[in-house]
Amino acid sequence: MAENTTTVKGTSLWKDAWKRLLKNKLAVFGLIVMIVMIIAVIIGPAIIRWATGYTYYYIPPENELVKSFPPSLQHPMGTDDAGRDILARVLQGGRISLMVGIISTIVSLIVGVSYGAIAGYLGGSIDNLMMRIVDILYSIPYILIVIVLLSVFGGSNMPEWIKILSDKIGGEGNQGLSQIFLLFFALGLVSWLTMARVVRGQILSLKNQEFVMAARATGVSTFAIIFRHLVPNTLGPVIVYATLTIPSVMLTEAFLSFLGIGVQPPFASWGSLAADGIKNVAIYPWQLIFPGVTMALTLFSLNFLGDGLRDALDPQTRKF
Repeated sequence: MAENTTTVKGTSLWKDAWKRLLKNKLAVFGLIVMIVMIIAVIIGPAIIRWATGYTYYYIPPENELVKSFPPSLQHPMGTDDAGRDILARVLQGGRISLMVGIISTIVSLIVGVSYGAIAGYLGGSIDNLMMRIVDILYSIPYILIVIVLLSVFGGSNMPEWIKILSDKIGGEGNQGLSQIFLLFFALGLVSWLTMARVVRGQILSLKNQEFVMAARATGVSTFAIIFRHLVPNTLGPVIVYATLTIPSVMLTEAFLSFLGIGVQPPFASWGSLAADGIKNVAIYPWQLIFPGVTMALTLFSLNFLGDGLRDALDPQTRKF
């Protein structure tokens, strides 16, 4: 008599987390909004330039147009004081704001993950010293550190490698682009502290597991154990915290640009556009409304997505 056998397909953490993420409506909403926003800021300026000839820096030569006009079919988000199309400037500003958030977060990931993993694995006095350094840096308001870095290394004191990079990408003597790269560097250097603590805590809970002991017994180097065996097992919390770091960095950049020490003309970010718009909010409210709403929608979406990923990757909520 033949026996009936059934094959049970296994699942993985990532497949399980993806299914759980799709059940979170706010997280799915945030994911969709971010996909649409990224596509819009990448191809939107080129489409506007092809269809209308407007760019983020184009100022109409006609004198009667050099003033702010309300939203219309020709300018869906209106124009600013110089007659520049706000839709084109919002999309270009989205490129800068998202790039600042993503690149600064990548810098903080590289520094924070490496620092936290080394401290957690080595332990002892080295771990104690490294984490006391983190505590000292935590005691200093990070926004103050960013302002000091931008003030000290801005202008004529710009590091040579930043000048070379901006000249390669944007052309000779592009001071505005150099300031953006300096902003990437400054924000990334102050965003890694919490990431280092998160990774250190994960490493402390993993470094005495059997797979680490087996790696040690087979003669695997310390570097390989940390970065090939331990760090990949911390990717869940790292990804979650990264999605929550991006909106935090974007908000900081917006604040700095609002103060006038962030992104410099001719470039613009959502923060600098909001700073320009608030000057005329009583007369031309659309100059503030559209950049502000776009930035708020993006920040909300990133936070919804981060919260959803945290819930999806939380091992306490997994169903075995």
